[in-house]
This record gives sequence, C-alpha cells and structure tokens, in this order.
Amino acid sequence: MRIETHEVLPEAVLDEAWRLYAEAFEELRTVAVQRHVLTRAEFDEHMADQRVHKYLVRHPDEEHLAALSTITNDLDAVPLISPDYFRHRWPAQYAERRIWYVTFNAIHPDHRGSGIFELIVEAMRQVVVGSPEQPGIVGLDFCRRNEERYKLPQAIGGALGRLGSVRSHRLDTQAYWCYELPAAS
Repeated sequence: MRIETHEVLPEAVLDEAWRLYAEAFEELRTVAVQRHVLTRAEFDEHMADQRVHKYLVRHPDEEHLAALSTITNDLDAVPLISPDYFRHRWPAQYAERRIWYVTFNAIHPDHRGSGIFELIVEAMRQVVVGSPEQPGIVGLDFCRRNEERYKLPQAIGGALGRLGSVRSHRLDTQAYWCYELPAAS
C-alpha cells in the first residue's frame, strides 16, 4: 500500500475519491441519526480546504483508491465541533495548535481489515505527536453503531498503543430521543 498526503486533493482524483467516500459511509446514511455523510458539494469543499490534510491510500495495483482520511489542527475547519470546548479544556495545546481532529477515515469496504487503517493511524500519529517534548491531542467522533458494533475507539486506541503510550477518554455524548405520540381520538 502506498500513502499520499495532500493539502488540496488533485482535481484528477476528486471523482474517484468521492466514490470511495460514498461507498465507505453508505450504511451510515440510514443507521445514524446525525448526518455523518457529507454531500458532494461539502465533500468537494473539504477536499479543497488547505487547512485539512488529506491522506490517500492506493491499492498496490495503483489503479484505485483504497482509503481516504482527513485531519486538521485548525478546529474552525470542522463545522460540527466547538473550538471553544478545546480551547477551554486544553488552552496551551490549543494556542500551540497541537490539537488535531480527524474529520473522517474512509476505507473502501473491500479493504477493511487489510492493514490500511493501521497505516493511516501511524501516518497521522507522526503529524500529531510532532516531537516528544510537544505531544499532541487528537479527537474524533463516532456514531453509536461504529462504537458498539465495530469498536472503533478501541481499535484506534490499540493501534496507537502499539506505537507508544496513549491515554484515551470520552469527551462527550449526545443522545437522540424520539417520542411517538398516539393518534388523536
């Protein structure tokens, strides 16, 4: 597997990257209450945003993308989080831009379990850590399905733990409730 990094995703791979992204997250369209899947216009904007680092993983045959992930230390580039939360909780790291956020990690369904996930985690870890004297913080979010069914927080913690000491903790939880009312009598 070969990993490429980009500030702006090249126009030549934009359609292929969109197809990969859409296939990787298709099931989340109907199993998660909060919308986790970008529209095509939002995706294109995200891929053009220089504040966001893009990681592309090509299959060894070099003919198709196997994964696409993004990370940023400009928390204003992530619309669904509160930079103020991070600024308040970790003021020094926030001021030094040592807080990163993974906006998504899309692995094509055919390549799950192939080691691509670990390859991306290691590449991102190198950027987040920077130096031993200046450790970084990385945040990301999971819907309940990805947390309970796929155990993604534990998978990421395990992959990072194999690379060195890591502490993890849940930052927040949001629950969605529904009240079905009876028909008027």
